[in-house]
Amino acid sequence: MSRLSPLIVAVLIAALPSQLWAWGGAGHRMQGQAAIRALPAEVPAFLRTQRAVIEMGELAREMDRSKGSGRLHGHDRDAAHFIDLDENGRILGGPPFLPLAATRADYETQLRAANLDQWKGGYLPYAILDRMQQLTTDFAYWRVLTAAIANPNWRANRAWFRSDLARREHLLMENLGDLAHLVGDGSQPLHVSVHYNGWADNYPNPKGYTRARIHGPFESEFVRDNVRPEMVASRMAPLRVTGNVTDRVTSYLIASERQVIPFYELEKAGGLTPGDWRGKAFASERLAVGASEFRDLIVEAWRASLDRQVGWRPISVKDVIAGKVDPYPALYSID
Repeated sequence: MSRLSPLIVAVLIAALPSQLWAWGGAGHRMQGQAAIRALPAEVPAFLRTQRAVIEMGELAREMDRSKGSGRLHGHDRDAAHFIDLDENGRILGGPPFLPLAATRADYETQLRAANLDQWKGGYLPYAILDRMQQLTTDFAYWRVLTAAIANPNWRANRAWFRSDLARREHLLMENLGDLAHLVGDGSQPLHVSVHYNGWADNYPNPKGYTRARIHGPFESEFVRDNVRPEMVASRMAPLRVTGNVTDRVTSYLIASERQVIPFYELEKAGGLTPGDWRGKAFASERLAVGASEFRDLIVEAWRASLDRQVGWRPISVKDVIAGKVDPYPALYSID
């Protein structure tokens, strides 16, 4: 009997990647909360409250909780949670992952040439980058609105600025929840691999890695029963901001893929049996990597937002902060 059989019988594991939930609720909650707790003082204060910590723990799970909403919903969204890379850095053995195609349309063209598509191969990097670009815009609006509220020359519209700021903070938290989830997915090695649920049948397996469906039991029951929030927080890396989000996202996913072989070696050695310290360390480390990356991306977006334009017609964030431009016409959209 397989070493993982106690875990396997504990959960119904689906055969398709679109049905697999990265980390389960416990893992995503720990990642989201650890990242918010670790934010530096430079980001807006409303993100550094205990309320924000609690909210992020729940919002980080929302992309999984929305699964099952319908065929169209699932077909379009489920592939955002993964990308199937092989050991040679190719997507399902087809086109190379790097350099990353500029858009999803370009990516789809590459895949179609190999008789694949992004719903088979996954589009996780694009989902992360999409949410990052939106987060940067959210922060840009937040900067403009807080500057507008504080400027006495624009007090006539202060009530509207305040109500719009409340709306923006709500939108910002929802977007952060999506980003937390997607970045968390990327820290789970089986979400960036063709070997996402046991070593794939159509790939050579000279080392005899398990072909059992181990994805769900590892990220859900094992994490829930063996990892605690303090184990994740204590393993988080120092803040690192690069200024090049596309490169850091692709590097992040490649680094996760490099943990696929160590994961299967760990399973083969019995390290994923309940309570084994090796499995605990591996799971805690991967969760900490995801929490660190999520925190860092928040700071990346915050800093980049200063150089953005917002509204219609677009106005510069810096000009509003400097008091040069009343943002109300652009924000309220006086056509």
